[in-house]
Amino acid sequence: MPTPDLAPRRSRDPHDDTKDRMGTVPETADDAVSVQMIAPDGRFEPNAAAEEFLPYLERLDDDLLRRFYRDMVVARRFDTEAGHLQRQGQLALWPPSLGQEAAQVGSAHAARPQDTIFPAYREHAVAMIRGVDVVDIIRMMRGLTHGGWVPAEHGNFHLYTLVIGSQTLHATGYAMGVGFDGAATGDPARDEAVMVYFGDGATSQGDTNEAFIWAASYQTPQVFFLQNNHWAISVPVTRQSRTPLVARAAGFGLRATRIDGNDVLASYAVTAKQLDDARAGRGPGFIEAMTYRLGAHTTSDDPTRYRGADELAEWEARDPIARYRHHLESRGIVDPAYLAEVDREAADFVADVRRRTLALGPADVGLIFDNVYAEDHPVTREQKQWLQGYEAGFGEAR
Repeated sequence: MPTPDLAPRRSRDPHDDTKDRMGTVPETADDAVSVQMIAPDGRFEPNAAAEEFLPYLERLDDDLLRRFYRDMVVARRFDTEAGHLQRQGQLALWPPSLGQEAAQVGSAHAARPQDTIFPAYREHAVAMIRGVDVVDIIRMMRGLTHGGWVPAEHGNFHLYTLVIGSQTLHATGYAMGVGFDGAATGDPARDEAVMVYFGDGATSQGDTNEAFIWAASYQTPQVFFLQNNHWAISVPVTRQSRTPLVARAAGFGLRATRIDGNDVLASYAVTAKQLDDARAGRGPGFIEAMTYRLGAHTTSDDPTRYRGADELAEWEARDPIARYRHHLESRGIVDPAYLAEVDREAADFVADVRRRTLALGPADVGLIFDNVYAEDHPVTREQKQWLQGYEAGFGEAR
């Protein structure tokens, strides 16, 4: 079966003269084949590119297949509720992940407990799966903490990174350390890999390209997971790259695969193989997940200023949750009672998040001085005491 067209047709930007200078601008999603397991209508219909990854689906039993659906639904409800909380003045900012649930849930479940994950800032589903309390994400976006959790205590899931692309270098440095430690045993249940998430906009950053170079040079046990949601804030991916991003990764010497990012089974199978290959010493891998950001870049963004309603509607019709639900229903893995149970669980989950968020107090005035040094330092201690005294001088009037 031909791979479905994963890129909506766009009219040419009248302000973009690149076509005149460089010839026809390629529609990047048409220029490479994406691995697909589930057709857009929910039928299990792997394409030719999926053949080598099919054995990895044998790891999935019905319970885990249902878990994929549950995680996607709960993650979306949390994401939506957090957006509401921001609009109601409870958060400074919120980066929605609406529409990207399949890419995140499939890849997160493919990682093993010993693997280390470096996120960007919208990997809410991955954080949940790795055991992060999502209210810790809320606390960070509310300005109450500089990080929110200790990675080693929360599924080896590192802190959100708001500096675009910098986490790719952090991940590569960590993966180099894993390689230098010589911990590879040949046992995939014990050996460690590193996975880093980033968006298409980050591929235009120097940090990310440097990370590719270092990873390829040192053959790090690492997977770069690119969620290509087609928009780097207001810049379309077709303006960022003249070639498919998966082809650019191959140019750096990475094992590169493109997937249908709205297909949770494709995300799982390809990521599982890429991570196994990384652990086995086959060097760094790269996955380009073709998905779409249905919401705004963040709550400070207005996507109606730069993309059309037709494009949005086209991708809404490819909703990854509806697609996967149809797949599970066609196989008899879920029934209406289970679907209703998941909806109730999601509602209870976000009600608890809201209750706990509203109970959060203000940030401690001295927080900015904490963790500047690994140990207590007299200069920061003195500065903190001065600021606390200064603030206390305002009394109740503050």
